[in-house]
Amino acid sequence: MKKMFVLLLAAALFSAALPSAAQEWPQRAVRIISPFGPGSTPDIIARILASNLNKRTGKPFIVENRAGAGGMIGTDAIAKAAPDGYTIGMGTLGPLVNNTLMTRKMPYDPFRDLTPITVAVSQPSVLAVNAEFKANNLRDFFAELKREHGKYNYASIGNGSLSHLAMVLIAERSGVDMVHAVYPGSGQAIPALIAGQVHMAVLPALVVLPQVKAGKLKMLAIMKHSSLLPELRSLREEGIIDFETDTWFGVVGPAKLPKPLLDQIHAELVRTLREPDVAQALRNQLMEVVASSPEEFGRLMQEELSRWRPVVEKAAVSID
Repeated sequence: MKKMFVLLLAAALFSAALPSAAQEWPQRAVRIISPFGPGSTPDIIARILASNLNKRTGKPFIVENRAGAGGMIGTDAIAKAAPDGYTIGMGTLGPLVNNTLMTRKMPYDPFRDLTPITVAVSQPSVLAVNAEFKANNLRDFFAELKREHGKYNYASIGNGSLSHLAMVLIAERSGVDMVHAVYPGSGQAIPALIAGQVHMAVLPALVVLPQVKAGKLKMLAIMKHSSLLPELRSLREEGIIDFETDTWFGVVGPAKLPKPLLDQIHAELVRTLREPDVAQALRNQLMEVVASSPEEFGRLMQEELSRWRPVVEKAAVSID
């Protein structure tokens, strides 16, 4: 009897000493950091995931908005969290890739201090202009830019974002200098575009489409051909740039997540993303599920770095 008690006690102590990676995840509340404000696309995705992960696991998933510095404040909070699986967060092109090209003051290194978990979704971005703009297609658009050289400006939703660098490329291809106006998000850029305070922008199709239907904006092209908007030709198809790209949003954690724990988190996220109700909720927001592997996410970050480095360097884009 005494020997049995000792064996049971030893087994209990061994189980308690197992790292969290060997336990079923999650055991308690999980914090999902959105490095952008409420109502932003990363926030919308985070809340859809949080709600459905809560239903799947029975544990609370709490979305925490930590906006500022182009997404770097919230991303830094993810990077500095304990690698125990209870702080994860949303990431996108600027704070995960391009900010490394534009500043020497980043508080974290996204390639060293973060663990890519999955590219959750992709979202098409479109070139939009005011309804009064004197062009209804790309050929007339570029002709107008050249005819009224120096007249036009454009909005973006952050330095280093796709909305910024896509317009840098468009300005370069047209040979026209344009003034860049930075807005905190689409919620501020869209009214400025409608009012004519800015003349054009590359923005998520989600926020542009309702204004197109209302007759207040026009869409001239898409950054990457999408089944969500099959009628729009991409800038590559029009011969303007030599690649296609869209906006993507992924889930990341701090560096040094143990592999068994990373596998559990990834599996739960992918199962959730692929649930029909979740996929439809995202599609309703003009987003398509990607649900990549961690390795694919890491490769995408490296590919984006190679793609945008020459653009940033040629245009001398800086956020310092």
